[in-house]
Amino acid sequence: MSIPEGGPPEGRFVQAGPIRMHYLEFGDRSGHPVVFLHGSGPGNSAWANFRLNKDAFAKEGYRVLMPDMIGFGYSDKPLDQGDYTLKLFCDTLMAGLKAMGVEKCSFVGNSLGGGVAIQIALDHPEFVEKLILMGPGCLEEQAEYWPMPGIKRMMEINAGGVTKETQAEVLKLFTYDDKHVTDELVNMRWAVAQTQPKEVLTTMKTPELGSRMSELTCPILTFWGANDDFMPPQGKEKCLRANEQSILIEVNACGHWVMIEHTRLFNTVSLDFLKHG
Repeated sequence: MSIPEGGPPEGRFVQAGPIRMHYLEFGDRSGHPVVFLHGSGPGNSAWANFRLNKDAFAKEGYRVLMPDMIGFGYSDKPLDQGDYTLKLFCDTLMAGLKAMGVEKCSFVGNSLGGGVAIQIALDHPEFVEKLILMGPGCLEEQAEYWPMPGIKRMMEINAGGVTKETQAEVLKLFTYDDKHVTDELVNMRWAVAQTQPKEVLTTMKTPELGSRMSELTCPILTFWGANDDFMPPQGKEKCLRANEQSILIEVNACGHWVMIEHTRLFNTVSLDFLKHG
């Protein structure tokens, strides 16, 4: 199904295992690859999460890659691959990155994308140079997330059926200041949501990785919004104490989207971390 007008920009495609994966690319193809991994939620895409960050990284000479993970954006959204497990996200992403010629990279991961980045760093430590995480998912057992106010309200709204109006209400849950939920963002995510089977979200299964954070050997920079209503707060300590190269920055007056609500801070600190951290 093609995405209706108002969707994110369309880039390139590669074969990623059983699916066709869409991605956007910016910057120097010979530069160190920085792979931006978006979160979940209805109608999300790499562009929706990281459109405000890509240029700053590309300007510094990095090869910026923004894939739409399986089930999102312009990538395939199959119903014949079983549940949408973290393994499915990781396996298809790794296949896609290898098809893009990536042999080693740094990950920037928000929410589900953070969980994917952590899992790949655990399974393939030689593949990951550095991790930048923003409110990463998969730190707790899945049941721990349901009582969080943002997730609880999102599920209540979605139970009544996603419309363009309820989509806007859901997106406002992700921010401290809903000025960041623009008409453009609502239209963009609604265009994708119309092509997204409900099973992408209803069958999503994620493991608990918080107890394995100490196995990570790469440098880790974690951003956490002080007003994040989606991530259980005990995850902050797990990220901070992961290893001696771990840094945690908690941002006041910020929800789940540090990279959108505090763009300049996020870009400046992340670039310094990639160069010197």
